[in-house]
Amino acid sequence: MERRRMDAALLVLFLGHLAGALEVPLDLPQPPTITHQSHKDYIIDPRENIIIHCDAKGKPHPSFSWTRNGTHYDIEQDPNVTVKPHSGTLVIDISRVKAEDYEGVYQCTARNKHGAAVSNNIVVRQSRSPLWSKEKIKPIVVQEGVSLVLLCQPPAGLPPPIIFWMDNNFQRLPQSSRVSQSLSGDLYFSNVLREDSRNDYICYARFPHTQTIQQKQPITVKVLNLDAINDTMAAFYNDTDLFSEDPVDERRPTFLIPNGPSSSKMVLRGQVLEMECIAEGLPTPNISWTKVSGDFPAKRTSFLYYQKTLRIVDVSESDAGEYRCMAKNRLGSVHHIIRVTVKASPYWISGSPRNLVLAPGENGVLTCRASGTPKPSITWAMNGIPIENSPKDLSRKVEDDTIIFTDVQTGSSAVYQCNVSNEYGYLLSNAFVNVLSEPPRVLTPPNIVYKVIKNHRVLMDCASFGSPIPKITWFKDSRSGTLDGDMYKMHDNGTVEISVAQARNSGKYTCVARNILGIFENHVYLEVKEPTRILKQPEYKVIQRGRSVVFECKVKHDSSLVPTMNWLKDDGELPDDERLVLDSDSLTITDVTENDAGVYTCIVNTTLDHDSASAELTVIERPDPPTDLELTDQKKRSVQLTWTPGDEHNSPIQKFLIQYEDSLHHRGHWHNLTEVPGTKTTAHLKLSPYVHYIFRVLALNAVGFSRPSLSSRMFKTDPAAPDENPTGVQGHGTVNNNLVISWKPLSGLQSNGPGLHYRVMWRQKSIDSEWTTVTVANNSKFVVSETPTFVPYELKVQAVNDHGSGPEPAISHGYSGEDLPSAAPKNVHAVVLNSTLAEVHWDAVPHELIRGYLKGYKVYYWRERSLHKHNPHHVEKQILTFSGNHTHGMLPGLHPFSLYSFNVKVFNGKGEGPASPTQQFETHEGAVASRQVDIATQGWFIGLMCAIALLILILLIICFIQRNKGGKYPVKEKEDAHTDPEFQPMKDDDCTFGEYSDNEDHKPLKGSSTPSNGTVKRDDSDDSLVEYGEGEDGQFNEDGSFIGQYSGKSASRETAEGQESSEAPSPINAMNSLNSFV
Repeated sequence: MERRRMDAALLVLFLGHLAGALEVPLDLPQPPTITHQSHKDYIIDPRENIIIHCDAKGKPHPSFSWTRNGTHYDIEQDPNVTVKPHSGTLVIDISRVKAEDYEGVYQCTARNKHGAAVSNNIVVRQSRSPLWSKEKIKPIVVQEGVSLVLLCQPPAGLPPPIIFWMDNNFQRLPQSSRVSQSLSGDLYFSNVLREDSRNDYICYARFPHTQTIQQKQPITVKVLNLDAINDTMAAFYNDTDLFSEDPVDERRPTFLIPNGPSSSKMVLRGQVLEMECIAEGLPTPNISWTKVSGDFPAKRTSFLYYQKTLRIVDVSESDAGEYRCMAKNRLGSVHHIIRVTVKASPYWISGSPRNLVLAPGENGVLTCRASGTPKPSITWAMNGIPIENSPKDLSRKVEDDTIIFTDVQTGSSAVYQCNVSNEYGYLLSNAFVNVLSEPPRVLTPPNIVYKVIKNHRVLMDCASFGSPIPKITWFKDSRSGTLDGDMYKMHDNGTVEISVAQARNSGKYTCVARNILGIFENHVYLEVKEPTRILKQPEYKVIQRGRSVVFECKVKHDSSLVPTMNWLKDDGELPDDERLVLDSDSLTITDVTENDAGVYTCIVNTTLDHDSASAELTVIERPDPPTDLELTDQKKRSVQLTWTPGDEHNSPIQKFLIQYEDSLHHRGHWHNLTEVPGTKTTAHLKLSPYVHYIFRVLALNAVGFSRPSLSSRMFKTDPAAPDENPTGVQGHGTVNNNLVISWKPLSGLQSNGPGLHYRVMWRQKSIDSEWTTVTVANNSKFVVSETPTFVPYELKVQAVNDHGSGPEPAISHGYSGEDLPSAAPKNVHAVVLNSTLAEVHWDAVPHELIRGYLKGYKVYYWRERSLHKHNPHHVEKQILTFSGNHTHGMLPGLHPFSLYSFNVKVFNGKGEGPASPTQQFETHEGAVASRQVDIATQGWFIGLMCAIALLILILLIICFIQRNKGGKYPVKEKEDAHTDPEFQPMKDDDCTFGEYSDNEDHKPLKGSSTPSNGTVKRDDSDDSLVEYGEGEDGQFNEDGSFIGQYSGKSASRETAEGQESSEAPSPINAMNSLNSFV
């Protein structure tokens, strides 16, 4: 039975919850509901009319009545009070009376035939801003270092005033960890300083309700040291408060407020907790806070007045406990414990009681669930009358904070009041029970079109009313079935929710409300739109001043939505400037200035959604020039230069360039001296003697160099002997009996003083001779005459000025002038390696006979004649050059079976020496001739040749016959002009064969045998490219073979080439001719 009762109670609670969410249409009968009333604590401005609000709704419209201080207030009898039409609001005209006459506790009752609702007790009080009493405040004289409290003590006002301290000029007095204002408004000094002396410490009180400010008389404070106090004691003795006569030493902290080691504080739940600890001490103590029994609520805690005040807002029961404040300086510390208790005026646990709309025979519950500290008491009333004094109703049962209604009947409608109170306050709530029989109706307007962005949530309403409560069902499109599944969520109030809308959710929806008295349906529509997105966002820009910048903002949106684009700068409107040009998808800023820097935001709005993107614009420019150049730490050879950087214009300075002008030697010309990183503003400059320095500094950032700074003052260095000698000292001859010594002169900056000249020294290297020295004016060379030819010299050049000589110079080396070599190479001979290659050898010419820089050797060679009979002379000379100290070289590309002549010369930078005696050598005959002899003596070969000859004869006869048939053509034989050693090809028109010439120019066959004339030749592996000389036209293939003509100047040119031999053609020649024809 008990279990059944509990289940019934739960069911009743659930039904009551659903009913409480109903809003009764105003065209239906219902008890009154108060919709607006004045605050419980109503502080009025005495200069304005008093308006006490009380508005209510109901069917029929309710009438209003008031009580004042617990008794009926007859408004009609008070000529100063009127009631607003269709309302219970009182308007009290105080133009003829005092506002304080209408102070009191007011309560409004709204009533119709279905019940009565009552307002809170409204306490009306007049605001007050009393004046400070006129009092003379004595000057305060204190010793430096002691603590001091200046009392404000404002007059009590309603509400309490806001306190602040100012001077005669209405400027707030500066506060710090040493000087601060307490929560009561007093001004505390942890220790006073001489600078605290002033005669205008003024406390002001601002009364917010009347917007008036009251001022206390100024307070004069004189802070003196002990000697000054003794000197002025007589003048102030009668009308001055003295706080100390002893010298003040440093001391550990003590608390000025609160007093003692501990204190307690009570705060109400939901209010603001403020605790303060102000300490005195020397030096000034620092204040810190901890919670003994836990941590501070981070989001609700703040520290004010230089950590002296701890504030916790929206206090809850968890904020109760012990708090420790500690004051500390270097001499010690002190702490104070504040025990905080949290009380609570009544507050709702699950909301105030809700209206009930019940059909006859239904059940319901009114719940008045609240809490507080201490626990509040709960009382019920019906239509403003305590429920115990109301008519009995068997369908109603009161159980502490709950009223249970069972089987209600028509005529049971009423308004119930729940009053929850404890010593810190009360809650009063009205809730009606309205017994109705009403068919369902849908309150949501028909044919609403809901528009939602894809993937967003959408709620489609079906607010309804009916008694009994209607049941809501939803259908889509064809109404083939109710909405169900994970896609749809049904709320108790009839709303259907789609958490992630998709395009397929678009369409027509029908909501149907049903109860036992009828049915009602409503149609709504859903359109799912594509989201608005910024596809190309504006990007971070770094732009130089004066240029243009473009921020792009390209948007994609649903075609049925019209987007609007707005631009913001630093979250505010764009400046009204013609340089800012707005386009459909971009913002252009021309002629950018530094004021244009900031964050630009593109915001795209449609009626359903929006998107935004931001980008920062940084405007850069060349840095401003450095300023305030100063020279310090001046020494003979150095100085310290400091400067102040100019504005870097958003681009960090990378380096500083320091330049100087030498007004003594090079006035008007600036030279780079050194660079320092952009993080430095000083440079230690190493200087040269005998210079009148003027410095300037340039700054470099990513844009470029700044303008130069203003010049520094002149800094002169004293002259001194040279620090260095000329560089690039060298010696060479221009003729065979001189030596030219040259060097790079010192610059004016390097001279270190006036009278610059050079001390030039030389001696022969090979003999132990003394240095010869001459003095040369400011020049760059000296010529030594009558020197031996090409001998080594040691050279030195030293810089000298009027203040001394430079350091000992380093020794350089050179040679006197060259002459032509005086000797030819000896032991010159040739080794023939094959029919086209020979190797020439010689002995190196002694160095002393070369008389100059050895450049190499030249081999002159020429073909005298072919060794075949009846061949003319060949006198075309060839030259091969072998650079460096070579003693042999290759002569390639020779003619086989030929006689060659050659000689060798050495050459230096001046020219060639005499030629060696002319030598001769013969090249080998070659491989073809040898094979010819061997083959021609063979019998089989002779027979073969005879057969070939017969075949040729037959062919010639055939060609002759063909020629006669086609006509006669003259044929001129050119037997004496065989310039080409190769045979001529057969002519197509006369079938003749080119003539074959067996001369000496044919190439040897591969595999030709080694010459058998007994000449010793070197192995091929001993050859190298170097041995082949350096002729002008001579070239070598990649495989090392020689191509092209040999270099050299032609001494004579052969005029003709005759037959190589008068012998009859051999069989091998005939075979070659036949092979060529075929």
